[in-house]
Amino acid sequence: MNARSLPLAALALILSSWVATAAEAPAPSAEPAKAADESAPEPEPKFSRTQHQVRIGGEAVRYTATAGWLIMKDDAGKAIARFGYTAYTRDGVKDPARRPVTFAYNGGPGSSSIWLHMGILGPRRVVVNDPGYAPPPPSQRVDNEFSVLDVTDLVMIDPVGTGFSKPLGEAKGADFWGVDQDIRSVGAFIKRYVSENGRWASPKYVLGESYGGMRSAGLAHHLQSVHGMNLNGVVLVSPFLNAAAGVDGAELDLPHALYLPTLAATAWYHGRIANKPASLEALMAEVERFAYAEYLPALTRGYVIPPEDKRAIAAKLAGYTGTSADYWEKADLRVSHPQFLQELNRDQRVIAGRIDSRFLGPAVNPLAETMDYDPFFPAIAPAFTAGFLDYLHNDLKFGRDEEYRVSAFELKWDWQHRTPGDDGWLSPVPNTAPDLARAMTMNPGLHVLVQQGWYDLATPQLVMKHDLDHLDITAEARKRIRVEYYEAGHMMYLHEPSMRKFRDDLAGFIRDTDRL
Repeated sequence: MNARSLPLAALALILSSWVATAAEAPAPSAEPAKAADESAPEPEPKFSRTQHQVRIGGEAVRYTATAGWLIMKDDAGKAIARFGYTAYTRDGVKDPARRPVTFAYNGGPGSSSIWLHMGILGPRRVVVNDPGYAPPPPSQRVDNEFSVLDVTDLVMIDPVGTGFSKPLGEAKGADFWGVDQDIRSVGAFIKRYVSENGRWASPKYVLGESYGGMRSAGLAHHLQSVHGMNLNGVVLVSPFLNAAAGVDGAELDLPHALYLPTLAATAWYHGRIANKPASLEALMAEVERFAYAEYLPALTRGYVIPPEDKRAIAAKLAGYTGTSADYWEKADLRVSHPQFLQELNRDQRVIAGRIDSRFLGPAVNPLAETMDYDPFFPAIAPAFTAGFLDYLHNDLKFGRDEEYRVSAFELKWDWQHRTPGDDGWLSPVPNTAPDLARAMTMNPGLHVLVQQGWYDLATPQLVMKHDLDHLDITAEARKRIRVEYYEAGHMMYLHEPSMRKFRDDLAGFIRDTDRL
C-alpha cells in the first residue's frame, strides 16, 4: 500500500468520480448543405423565455425563466464562445436595483450547474432517496419550497465546455480551461449579463460549489479590480480553495492531517468506532486537536520517525478511524481518503462515498487498495440527469436539438494561477485564497458565507477551516465571514433537514448583506 501513489490528477477532484455527457442527436436539417467556400453565419444568442409560479414559505412567487446562451466576443468583436445559462427573475419587481441577483455554478472543473440548479437553488428540484439509491425512471420533480428565488434573482451558469457552452470561431478550449482563464471568462459573462439586463445597481452575489469555491474567490477580486464590480457577498458551498491543503496522497503531509477529522466522522457515522461518542461535533473537535498537536508533527518527521512513536500515533489513528493500527503503520501513517473508504467496511464488502461518506455501495473488488467508484454518483446522478433534461426540454422549452454536457471532466486544465498583487507571481499550487483576502480587504462591504457538510471527503471540513484561518485579513474583515455546518456531505442539500437549513442560512445571509 502506498498513499503516495494517488496521482496528481486528483486535482480535478470535484464530482470527478462520475462522468456523464447528456447528448441528443441533432434533428436532421431540411436545408441543403452549404458550399465549402460559403462563409459560416455569425453566431447569435438564443433563448427561450417562459413564465411560472412556485410557492416558497407559503408565498406564491411568480417568475420568468430564461434558458439559453449569450455570444461572447473578444476585443476585436469576434465571437469566441457560446455561454449557456438559465436565469430566474421575479415578476412584478418595479425597480431591479432593489432586487439582489446571484450568479451560481458548480465546480469540477468540468461540471455543469445542474446539481445546485436542481438540488436546491432553482424553483424545481429532483427528488432522490438520500442517502440511498434513487429509484429508476420515471424521475420525480417537484416545486422547490427551499429555493431562494423569493429573496434573490438567480443566474445558473455553465462555464465553457459544460452545458451548452463551447468555444467558437478561432477560440480553443485552452483559452477557457484553466484557473485564470476560467475566472476571466466567467467574469466577462457576469459583466455582460449585468449590463444587458440593467443590473449594475443591484446587490450582487456569486455562489460556487466545490471547485466553484476556487472560481468564486478569484472572481471576487477579478470583478472588482478589472470590471469595477463590487460584490455584496461570496457564498462558498463545500469549497475547494487551495490544492496544497486540499489534496491528500500527493506527497504533501498537511492534507493528511486536515482530512483526518472527516475520516473520523465517517467512521462515527457507520458505527466503526469503539465506544462511539454521543456528539459528532465533540469528536471532530477532539480529532482536530490531535491532528494539529500530534499527527501533523509526526508526519513532519518524515519516514525516519522512531518506530515506537510511529506505533503510538498509528494506534490513535486506528481508534479514531475504526481501522487497524497495523494498517496505518504499513501506510507510514499516510492513508489517502480513497484508501480509507475502501478499508473502512472491507469486512462487509462495501465501500463508502467520497462526495458524501454516508452513502454505501458494494465493492467491485473487495481486495482493491482504493475505492473502485464513488457510490454517491450512481445513487443520484441518473435521476438528476433525467430530471434536468426533461425539465429543460419540456418546461423551459429549450435545447431539445442541442447537446447539453452535464459533465466534461476530460478537460485539460491549466492549474497555474497568478496571485494578485504588484508582482503577480505564479503560485506553485492553485490557491485563490489570497484573491479572496485581497477582495475582502479592498471591499469592506464584502461578506462571505461558507456552507459545509460534516461527511464531505471531497472538500473536508478542516481543510476549509484551515484555509479560512490562513486568510491574511484584519480582525474586522474576519467578522464578515460566517460558517454553517450540515449533517450531510458535499451536496448537503440532498438531505432534507440540511436542505431547509441551507435555504434559511442563505436567505438570511442575503437579507443581512443586501443593504436594501
